[in-house]
Amino acid sequence: MVLGLLTLDIVCVVLSFALAAYIRDHLLGPSNWAFVLVVILPTYVVAAANAHAYSAASTQDPFQAIAKSLQAFLFSLGVAIFAAFALKTTYTFPRLVVSLGSAVAIVMLSTGRYLFARHLDQIIGGSPFSVVLLRDGDAPIPTASFSIIMPMDGTFDPESHDPVMYDRLATSLAHADRVIVACRADRRVAWAHALKGANIQGEIFVPELDMLAPLGIASYGNTPTLIIANGPLGLVDRSVKRAFDIVLAGTALLVLLPLFIIVAILIKRDSPGPILFTQTRIGRSNQMFRMKKFRSMYVDGSDGAGHRSTDRDDNRVTRIGRFIRRTSIDELPQILNVLNGDMSIVGPRPHALGSRAADKLFWEVDHRYWHRHAAKPGLTGLAQVRGFRGATIVEADLENRLQADLEYLENWSIWRDLKITFMTFRVLLHRNAF
Repeated sequence: MVLGLLTLDIVCVVLSFALAAYIRDHLLGPSNWAFVLVVILPTYVVAAANAHAYSAASTQDPFQAIAKSLQAFLFSLGVAIFAAFALKTTYTFPRLVVSLGSAVAIVMLSTGRYLFARHLDQIIGGSPFSVVLLRDGDAPIPTASFSIIMPMDGTFDPESHDPVMYDRLATSLAHADRVIVACRADRRVAWAHALKGANIQGEIFVPELDMLAPLGIASYGNTPTLIIANGPLGLVDRSVKRAFDIVLAGTALLVLLPLFIIVAILIKRDSPGPILFTQTRIGRSNQMFRMKKFRSMYVDGSDGAGHRSTDRDDNRVTRIGRFIRRTSIDELPQILNVLNGDMSIVGPRPHALGSRAADKLFWEVDHRYWHRHAAKPGLTGLAQVRGFRGATIVEADLENRLQADLEYLENWSIWRDLKITFMTFRVLLHRNAF
C-alpha cells in the first residue's frame, strides 16, 4: 500500500514536469530541466514521509491524503528554488517548466491521491488493515466491521499476570494493526495495563461515550479530560478560510453586479415593496444575525420568523420570485453577509428561528442541532451539495442535513471548501428549490 502510493506520487511529479518541459521545448527550444527533478523529487519523498503522508490515516482520508501531499510538494518546490539561487544554477531552472510543472503536479497529486484513497479497497482487494475485537465475557459488541472477533473466555485474563497467557495473546495479535477490547467497566483498567505493553494500537470500547461524542483526549494538569468541542479553527486556518471568503465573495460581487441590478429592477416592477428581504437567522456561536436575500414573496405574505416552509405552489411567492428561487438567485445577496463577516462561502446553512420539521422546532427534533453552529453559516454547504435542501416536511429532512453539517465541522479543510464550492454549481437548479 505504501509502496503503491509512493510510486503514484513519483509518477505524478515526473510526468507533470516532463509535460511542462515538452511544452516549453516546443515553444522556446531545448532546456536542461533535470536539476528541477534532482532536487524536488527526493526532497518531496522525505518531506512527505516526515508529514506522515503515507500513514494509515492519510490513506483512509482522501482530503488528508491530498493536504499532506501538497504540503510536502510546496516545501520541496521552495527548497528547489532556494537551491537554484544559492548554487547560481538558474539557467538550468527554466521558469516556464517550474511554474507549469508545479501547477500540473498539484492537480495530478490531488487527483491521484483522492482516487487512491477512495478506491483503496478495490485496488488492493479488500481492507489493508487488520482490526481485531477482543470480547471479554458478554460485553456488547460495537456496531462495526472487524477482521476477527476473539472471545476471551478462558483464553486470557488481564487480571492474571501469567507470562504464558501474555505470550498466547501476543501470538494471536502478531499481525493485527489495531485491537479493540469490549469488556465490563470494572475490567477496563486491567485490560489497559495488558495492552500498553503489547506493541500495538490498543483501544477500549466505552459505549457510554456515545452520548458525549468526544473528539479526543487532552489533559488539564495531571488529569486526563475528554475533548467534546474543538472551538474555533487555528489562526492560520481561520486566516486561510477568511481570505478564501473575501476573494471569492469580492470577485463574485463584481462579476454579478449587472445581474443584481437586473433582478432588483424586476422585483420592483413585479410587486411593491423592498428589493431585499432580511431575516433573523442563527449564526456562529448561536448568535443571531440579519441575513439578506432578494425578496421573492409579496410583502404581506413574508414570514419573518420562518414558521412556514415554502410550498411548491405557494401563493405568497411572486412571479419573479418563483424564477429566482428556482435558480437560487434569491440567495446571492448573502455575498454581502460573507463580506461583512456574518457568513462564510461554505458552512452549515443558517436557519430561521421558527423553522420546523414535522411541526417540531429543529432543536426539538435532535438535541445535536446546536452543535452545527460552531462555525460561520455558509452560502452553501455539504448538506446542500448532497441534495438536502427545500422544505423540511418530516424529521428525516432535518436529520440528513444535520448529519452532513456535523461531518463538515469535524473534517474541515480548505480543500473541502473548494470541492463543495465547485459541486454547488451542479445543484443550483434543484427539484426542491421552489
